[in-house]
Amino acid sequence: MPSNWKRSPEELHKTYIANTEAFYKTAGKGTAPELDEFIRSCALGLWSNSEKISDVHVDAYNMLFSKGQPAPKALLWELTGKVCSCNAFMPPLFFWDLTERDRISGAVTSRIFIRMLTNILLCLAAVDDEVTMSEAEYITDCSEKLRALCDSAGVKPGSKSTLNPADFVTSLAPGFKESNPVQSSAGTAGEKKEEGTSTPAEEVEKPDFDELMAKLDALVGLEDIKKDVKSLVNLVRIRQLRKDAGLPVPPMSLHLVFMGNPGTGKTTVARLLAGLYAAIGVLPKGQLIEVDRGGLVAGFVGQTALKTKEVIDSALGGVLFIDEAYALAEGGENDFGHEAIDTILKAMEDHRDELVVIVAGYTEPMDSFINANPGLQSRFNKYFNFRDYEGPELYAIFCNMLEKNGYALEEEARDFCRDFFNQLYENRDENFGNGRDVRNIFEKMIVEQANRLASVEAPSKEELMEIRKSDIPGGTEA
Repeated sequence: MPSNWKRSPEELHKTYIANTEAFYKTAGKGTAPELDEFIRSCALGLWSNSEKISDVHVDAYNMLFSKGQPAPKALLWELTGKVCSCNAFMPPLFFWDLTERDRISGAVTSRIFIRMLTNILLCLAAVDDEVTMSEAEYITDCSEKLRALCDSAGVKPGSKSTLNPADFVTSLAPGFKESNPVQSSAGTAGEKKEEGTSTPAEEVEKPDFDELMAKLDALVGLEDIKKDVKSLVNLVRIRQLRKDAGLPVPPMSLHLVFMGNPGTGKTTVARLLAGLYAAIGVLPKGQLIEVDRGGLVAGFVGQTALKTKEVIDSALGGVLFIDEAYALAEGGENDFGHEAIDTILKAMEDHRDELVVIVAGYTEPMDSFINANPGLQSRFNKYFNFRDYEGPELYAIFCNMLEKNGYALEEEARDFCRDFFNQLYENRDENFGNGRDVRNIFEKMIVEQANRLASVEAPSKEELMEIRKSDIPGGTEA
């Protein structure tokens, strides 16, 4: 049965543009290069579940580019090779930022992204006029993984539900990779290898150590944290060299406790540390998987261990970052959070050479959380304390956002902002959000500037960049 999702290459490009432009209106055009690359990687994973790869797939692949972005120029042999070697689906890095922004602002941009991706992938599945069950399952898996990230970040539910790909299946034929197994140097897939032979593992490109250290040094404030990270990395680096030289290596836990208020850079430092561990050879990959209680705990007996194990499997080779980890132990003795803790502790023992766990949260609850469990005490013995950003540091973070996004403060606005952020720090309470508050202020500022410029018929480049005192929240009253 032909699929009603089939599009000609030109129609597919129009559909792609319509979906992405609608997304860019809320998320910004800055994500375009990364989004195009992500969609193309999804297309490869999707088509590995298609019946066969032909020129219609090539034509569709070469239409996957946003306005102003370069178009791919793949050939059939090239695309077939990419499909055969494509990796498992991984959420793009910018999606983590989207969920965090949605959590802070109350928006649902990340939920919109999931609907957009589902629409595009259904069109891509139907380019050969068939949608296989395997393709539908792939699309569903992508959507569910992204929705799980939204749920764990606390993004509110959207008003619209995504389509169910299974409703559009037209074929039950096996996928392309299933029908065309890749041959290895040890023989054809399915053949028994000779004893003692092995297939070389796929090499993962290591992050650049110097580049990551430069990013660490560029972070505003956090001087004590930077010093602690550098000392830890130096210690681990020398330990690894001793191990490679055949010298005795004393036991050492790489698992960490990050304590501090929200918005103090804990996730950013964890991501850099994961890359640094990979750069010096302590971890194979260096990815960061961020979750909270919602991403680990299920509602039924036995399901939490499975859910937690799935998250751990995705973190192997990198760092598992558990935010507000104390919430796992707050529900009493019969709470499923304890099942998650037990599963994590076992994984830390079973995968000690390929998994680092960082638990994070407010200082006092985290201290109580670690000290309440002997298993946690024995594995987490390094503490990083993230203090609140002071006024000048908040102002520096704000200026970095301005520069990165092409804005410039007029002189009166600069003087006002310095005093504004000093007051913000001095008058902070338990709801103080540090860098998150700065982001909220920045987002309100660009809305106010847009409202001010709406009546200007053709604003100049300088006017589009200029931020006035009246654009800053509270600036008009001052």
